[in-house]
Amino acid sequence: MTLKEQQIVRRPPMSLRDFLERFRPAGTPGASATGVPADRTAERTAELEPALARLADVQQEASQIRAAAEQEAEALRQNAAREAARRVGAAREHAPEVRRQAAEPLQREARQEADALRAAGDRTASAIRERALERMPHLVELAVADALRLTGGKREEP
Repeated sequence: MTLKEQQIVRRPPMSLRDFLERFRPAGTPGASATGVPADRTAERTAELEPALARLADVQQEASQIRAAAEQEAEALRQNAAREAARRVGAAREHAPEVRRQAAEPLQREARQEADALRAAGDRTASAIRERALERMPHLVELAVADALRLTGGKREEP
């Protein structure tokens, strides 16, 4: 970077007053002209007023755009809130059916397991009844014999 470029880069930013001061007329060399002095303030005002008026219009337009955007954003937020509430309501209405569908395979499996246990219990009970029927005559004989022995009586044969 050259020395001139460095000086340009390091120069502090110029204020509006300094900028306008550069255009101040210095006057012509030689004898002063007689007459009415120029009103520099009026000249500057006349020169800058149209540009500043346009800036004011632009600022007002930007303000209107900002206000419209805020209204639109608020409308979008309200619509989103309504849509969210609608979806939550629909989800709450649909939740029992979803729970039922989710529980259905588990309930089916539990019913199958219960049926298998019931069938196994029925088979075990049936086997016990059959054994009891097979053993009953012998057990009745033993019980009668014990009762007769305890009573001291004899058993009568039919």
